Amino acid sequence: MQFVAIPPPIRKIHGNLTGLKPNQLDRLERIYRRKIPTDQVITQELANYLTELSAEIARQIGVLVNRKGAVEDVIIGDHRQIEIPPLGRFRAGYLRLRGLRYLHTHLADTPLSQEDLTDLALLRFDLVGAIAVNQYGLPAKYYFAHLVPENPDQKRWEVLAPIYPGQVEMQFDEFIHALEEEFQRGREGREVDDSRERAVLVGVSNGQRALAEESLRELRELADSAGLIVMDSVLQHRPKIDPKFMIGKGKLDELIIRCFQLGADMLIFDHDLTPAQNKMISEVTELKIIDRTQLILDIFAQRAHSRVGKLQVELAQLKYQLPRLGTRDDALSRITGGIGARGPGETKLEIDRRRARDRIRNLEKELEHLRKGRHQRRAKRQRNDVPIISIVGYTNAGKSTLLNALTHSEVEVKNQMFATLDPTSRRLRFPKDIEVIITDTVGFLRDLPKDLIEAFRATLEELEDADLLLHVVDISNPEFEEQIAAVQTILEELELQEIPQLMVFNKEDLVEPRFTETVCARYDGVSISAIQRPSLRKLVLRVQDEILRLYPSQDKYPQLKTDLRQENSVVPA
Repeated sequence: MQFVAIPPPIRKIHGNLTGLKPNQLDRLERIYRRKIPTDQVITQELANYLTELSAEIARQIGVLVNRKGAVEDVIIGDHRQIEIPPLGRFRAGYLRLRGLRYLHTHLADTPLSQEDLTDLALLRFDLVGAIAVNQYGLPAKYYFAHLVPENPDQKRWEVLAPIYPGQVEMQFDEFIHALEEEFQRGREGREVDDSRERAVLVGVSNGQRALAEESLRELRELADSAGLIVMDSVLQHRPKIDPKFMIGKGKLDELIIRCFQLGADMLIFDHDLTPAQNKMISEVTELKIIDRTQLILDIFAQRAHSRVGKLQVELAQLKYQLPRLGTRDDALSRITGGIGARGPGETKLEIDRRRARDRIRNLEKELEHLRKGRHQRRAKRQRNDVPIISIVGYTNAGKSTLLNALTHSEVEVKNQMFATLDPTSRRLRFPKDIEVIITDTVGFLRDLPKDLIEAFRATLEELEDADLLLHVVDISNPEFEEQIAAVQTILEELELQEIPQLMVFNKEDLVEPRFTETVCARYDGVSISAIQRPSLRKLVLRVQDEILRLYPSQDKYPQLKTDLRQENSVVPA
């Protein structure tokens, strides 16, 4: 039997090959056969080979070398720069460098360019090196740089002093091991017994700076409530939102570097991203990308405990995800029809979309069934002639704390956004022997996702039967007026703006009394501190007066007749 030697496969040479001679292409292909010892950055032989060939073709030549010393890619640029081809998604973990060094020629004795340093940071190379070519086509100097861990000066990289040929003393394998350990040590203190995801918040504004800053502060509270560790936040002011990346490409590059230094693996945008924007940013950054709506949905998913709450969250998530499943593959779609559409049937994408739509329909039917059950229970309450008071307000304003204080309940209270999702009702008796049902509801938020409001409509319908809304406001929040406006907007969307409201300004103990008096006078409200029971007396008496004022004829609620009102001592003390 005769064996025929099979030549090794020809490796692809990337970049600008136009006008190169076959002999030159062959010599470029031979670069793949070279290997660098693991303890060296580059050998003198390889450096000579690259500079000689680079001078001949008058173009920069670059190589990507792995830690075993093998050349993985050969890239040809023009006389000024090299465009590195896509390297594929790198998901080895935010603690890792890529495991590749990028070495390339400069046709003049020039140091590393800004583009070189940006490539170093964005692509997380172990090291980037430029080999300056002298007039004889030989190496003149070496210029090296590497990334550095987080530091007080927020330095991104270290540029080493130029090195002459024959003077490269770096033990590369030891150097890269020490560098990885340095990155690891910088993060160990944050990672002990803490597996939470780390995020950087991103805001962009083309309007008022103060509003954008407040919105970003609110996003931080949402991230904390979701159980994330916020490593940093960035706000960019632009005359116009970037249609591709929301923020500018340069700022996005800075964010990638910052995330790597901080060990963050997620970017959270304080705006809703389009499916295309999410995809583009994700591909460029190789980070997990979520927007404000996704974050809120995730919090709701964590907080929902009742069956109806879980169904409502799932419905909102599916409606959000459906348009983000990608672009339909018309070439294989039996829906599109036509030549080439027969045979394979539905693509996986179409199957996913169909299943999502089917699940949405089923969830809507189930929630409608539960809504009817709620309606029957509310009708029963009305037949029992008991007025209904609903507590509404911005999230984390103290609504559940107030309910607990008024009714001696133990509803879970946390200093977090959306700690309450499922409505809670309790009975409350006033000094004049008037009994009411008081209900705590989910908190509101500015720019609350439309799908979320729609999904929770079954829960929020509880508000339709309220005789009085207690609008709880955190008066200690500098943006409390904007929060009032946000709540009023949502009430209008739910067509509940006609229900009588009493403004309740909570946390009066955190502001000056004179300021509280002025605000209460402006809104005809009452101030309290829900954690100080004596302050609730004036609220109880005011609510009692409001109920009696709203129903002076007692036709709807016979218990409000004068002869049934008896003074007693149930005012919180």
